[in-house]
Amino acid sequence: MKIPLNKKELKKTIALPRAKKESKKLEIHNDIRMDPYFWMNDRENPEVIDYLDKENEYYHQMTAHTKEFQEHLFEEMKSRIKLDDSSVPYKRNGYWYYARFEAEGDYPIYCRKKDRLDAEEEVLFDGNEMAQGHDYFNIGGISISPDNKLAAFGVDTVSRRQYTLRVKNLETGEIYSDEIKNTTGGAAWADDSTTFFYTGKNVKTLRSDKIYKHILGSNPENNSLVYEEKDDTFNIAVYKSKSTKYILITCSSTLSDEYWFLDAATPDEAFTLFQKRQSKLEYAIAHYETDFYILTNKDGATNFKLMKTPVTQTSQENWEEVVPHRKNVLLEDVDIFKEFLVLSERTTGLNKMRIIRWDKTEDYYLPIESETYTAHTGHNPDFETTVLRYVFNEMTRPAQVIDYDMKTRKSTVMKEQEVLDPDFDADNYYSKRVWAKAADGKRIPISIVYKKGIEMDGSNPLLLYAYGSYGITVDPTFSANPLTLLDRGFIYAIAHVPRGEYLGRSW
Repeated sequence: MKIPLNKKELKKTIALPRAKKESKKLEIHNDIRMDPYFWMNDRENPEVIDYLDKENEYYHQMTAHTKEFQEHLFEEMKSRIKLDDSSVPYKRNGYWYYARFEAEGDYPIYCRKKDRLDAEEEVLFDGNEMAQGHDYFNIGGISISPDNKLAAFGVDTVSRRQYTLRVKNLETGEIYSDEIKNTTGGAAWADDSTTFFYTGKNVKTLRSDKIYKHILGSNPENNSLVYEEKDDTFNIAVYKSKSTKYILITCSSTLSDEYWFLDAATPDEAFTLFQKRQSKLEYAIAHYETDFYILTNKDGATNFKLMKTPVTQTSQENWEEVVPHRKNVLLEDVDIFKEFLVLSERTTGLNKMRIIRWDKTEDYYLPIESETYTAHTGHNPDFETTVLRYVFNEMTRPAQVIDYDMKTRKSTVMKEQEVLDPDFDADNYYSKRVWAKAADGKRIPISIVYKKGIEMDGSNPLLLYAYGSYGITVDPTFSANPLTLLDRGFIYAIAHVPRGEYLGRSW
């Protein structure tokens, strides 16, 4: 390995790039801020590009002595990744869907099989073929029509999440002439398999702000605008309910939500407002039989509660409580099945899944024994099934996709992340949760992992990661990359700091 250059030599040979300052006054909400680097917002400005080129050159020269080591680490981490991988198939409307990778390809191949997993494979989209000729390529939001014959899909070749929406006939392979630019890539089909709704983006800000209706074969320039979000603090999306009964429009801001709904059998009707937006009223909805179920912070439910209301009376004065607010339990999500209701909860930082029969004859928690894990429900589009798919992940052990039969209470591991390293053994590592006192007196939970045999005496190097903002929680999960550090004597730690939701919404 090359010997690093000393700092004095670097200072003599490499000039640190300095960005020029141009005073720019920004004023909003009666607050004035001066930004001397506002000029760098112009991504097409040759001066901006020139400065970024200089920064990149500075980086390359400053790290030139580590290039060989970088390549060694990259190859070491890459060697642990299974290149010809595939996702666990999930069933929807009579087909099993999955994505797979080939060792020599860079992009996913999306496939399905009819009725049985041993049926003939049908390739829907081959990302490797579609990416040819593009410097960047991404498929987004594949949506299958109710009759299983068509797929709406988005393609981004610019890397700005501006997708062009197209439609493919899955029986003939034909790509229809319908081409809709500047979308989020997703679509929600009406029951007629001819009409779909999609989200358009503001050309300048890229904020999702309009919902349109498209009828197959019609000119996209004549698409109907069914909803426009004029408040630039809100983003919007459109999707179909798990029950497939309704098309839903969701409008979300930091502390406020609003939904609109439409019967998927009547796409030419107008959307109905569910509950008008209010400051600090957050809610999300799911349909089941004659009711909508509502996950909400209504009436000061900081950690959220579950309510319900008839589909014919959706304003909040009609909402009734199903699962009350609990001070020490954060209700994060809800999954609705024909026979079961599944609640995703978080208690003292730990994920829990509560399973309740609709007839209330059963109410129990899926058993988990660990303190440094993440568990969350996976993709469960099948409303009729009694099997809950979830993902379980410990810091010492690769992620598992597990199917849990809610009737028999039996678990089946459908897939475990492969680590292609003959020397890897999960039992060689140890993880635990510790608590540290912050300067303000708060006790901060920290998940740590290290190789067995290491003495926790302060003599080993430590990589500490922490992020807490906007309610985003960094959970303890397994990754093959830190093994490169752990095998060299490092301790890896994740501090679950405030502003995330690890210890509840108030955290």
